[in-house]
Amino acid sequence: MSRKEGNGARVDIYARITDRIVADLEKGVRPWMQPWRAGNAGGRVTRPLRHNGLPYSGMNVLLLWSEAIARGYTAPIWMTFKQALELGGAVRKGETGSLVVFASRFTKTETDAAGEEFDREIPFLKGYSVFNVAQIDGLADQYYGQGAEPVRDPIERIDHVDRFFANTGAVIRHGGNHAFYAPATDHIQIPPLETFRDAAAYVATLSHEATHWTAAPHRVNRDLSRYSKERSERAREELIAELGSCFLCADLGIAPELAPRPDHASYLGSWLQVLANDKRAIFSAAAHAQRAVAFLHGLQPAVTEEREAA
Repeated sequence: MSRKEGNGARVDIYARITDRIVADLEKGVRPWMQPWRAGNAGGRVTRPLRHNGLPYSGMNVLLLWSEAIARGYTAPIWMTFKQALELGGAVRKGETGSLVVFASRFTKTETDAAGEEFDREIPFLKGYSVFNVAQIDGLADQYYGQGAEPVRDPIERIDHVDRFFANTGAVIRHGGNHAFYAPATDHIQIPPLETFRDAAAYVATLSHEATHWTAAPHRVNRDLSRYSKERSERAREELIAELGSCFLCADLGIAPELAPRPDHASYLGSWLQVLANDKRAIFSAAAHAQRAVAFLHGLQPAVTEEREAA
């Protein structure tokens, strides 16, 4: 493949995915909101899962949630055509796959001004197709959710969620009518739990603000210096926080409200403008959100203990 062809293929993937997300946003649909009552997840809310049970991350979470919404799938498990065959199944005739991507690098030898050769690593994005288990016949019952436990009321899990956020060490103050992260005082402000529609709405809001909280220089060091000065930069950060909230809620088994908060719905136009001007913006936002959520998970005692043991 020539360099020109390679660049064209990479840009095509960025453009195709961004265009699809823009089309959803123009309809008022946030494509990163998955069908939360996933029947194949043992009764749990979950990220999209690979054939071996490992969750997808970053951009692929958005892609597969969006596909699940568009096609009406409630099962979270996806696999390639070959993996389905290896597991004793077969993709039904006429079914079409869904795009997922992975980033890799290749090495190119170049010559500098002095005539010396050197190797340069060039990143690239590659796409391939996967199929939802709803498109596949002949798999073991476990892939179709046989014997799944009923979904529990999210309120029963609030203690578990409270422990998660307490373990982060974030200063969380309850009170008032607005939810926000204040960089100057490094604290999260959120209305009392009792003022929310339900526990899920509370957790979704707290997860959003916790994603903002990770931006501090001594955490993941995401630049917020232009947040209050430039509308586009604010839109980018709010998109990161919205995705981070979705990822974290899925990890915690919480089904957040599908309707955006009134103060976030106004970002819709800004998101459309950002995505129209930068085909890689959604990829960057998903990567930042994934990094923020990974940071929050890394503050949990079990993870800390594993690191010390290693």
